[in-house]
Amino acid sequence: MVKANLTVISNFIFLGFTHYPKVKVIIFVLCLLMYLITLLGNIILISITVLDSYLHKPMYFFLSNLSFLDIWYTSSALTPMLANFVSGKNTISFSGCAVQMYLSLAMGSTECVLLSMMAYDRYVAICNPLRYPIIMNKSVCVQIAAGSWMTGCLTALVETMSVLRQSLCGNSIINHFTCEILAVLKLVCVDTSRIQLIMLVISVLLLPMPMLLICISYAFILSNILRISSVDGQRKAFSTCAAHLTVVVLFYGTALSMYLKPSAIDSQEIDKFIALVYAGLTPMLNLIIYSLWNKEVKTTVKKLLIRNPLCAFLIPSSK
Repeated sequence: MVKANLTVISNFIFLGFTHYPKVKVIIFVLCLLMYLITLLGNIILISITVLDSYLHKPMYFFLSNLSFLDIWYTSSALTPMLANFVSGKNTISFSGCAVQMYLSLAMGSTECVLLSMMAYDRYVAICNPLRYPIIMNKSVCVQIAAGSWMTGCLTALVETMSVLRQSLCGNSIINHFTCEILAVLKLVCVDTSRIQLIMLVISVLLLPMPMLLICISYAFILSNILRISSVDGQRKAFSTCAAHLTVVVLFYGTALSMYLKPSAIDSQEIDKFIALVYAGLTPMLNLIIYSLWNKEVKTTVKKLLIRNPLCAFLIPSSK
């Protein structure tokens, strides 16, 4: 076995989108807009959910959890990239890279589990409305949310520790805009088959299995919708389900293409744009589709604007 020439790495350098100088500014503007919309929108959603007792329901409890983790998710992935673009520096410390990798993995993994639990909540609410308050009581909701967070945080800790404990070969250049685990793994100069096996097992548990649960839940929901006698009611219900499933397919689809692709396929440049979709675009779409399209949320926002007109400067009115 050839012994690798190992050096201690204290800082990493991001290549980011340096291969695309003509679109760097466009990418920066789009990412900034996605981040600001996600950040401000989710803060507003969490605030009105806490302030309005009418929204103290299981669905909005899960939406608040989703909003909270999406704030951290986009912040961990996009904020360093935006800051580096403004400052002109593309470096990050080893400890900073470890924190960024862990937060991105933890929030992404938690979202994978939480979205499936939210689909189950909708299944119970629509298909078993009379038993819904009993099945999805406060204690159960807290346990589901806590289980989602624990699963995401623990699996992220395992993956992060598995990669960063390995020996690096002195190459400190990460071909990405963030400390994405697959990009950092390419800097490891020892056999990574064990790490890849760990990541494969975790990816299977967190991606296709929750997605399967979501598909089963929505299959029962759609079956129940077909029994609605009102054509207008069916149309609205199908529209809502289609919007939810679009976000689900986009989030899980891009993550699946990243973490369950054959190791022989080298698509680092494509991976950067895929990462922008599931770390930037889908959190923003979560906010718009799960929350801003929601009739009860719109009603609450209007009530808040009527009570306090000054809020109109912060919250755009929904017509």
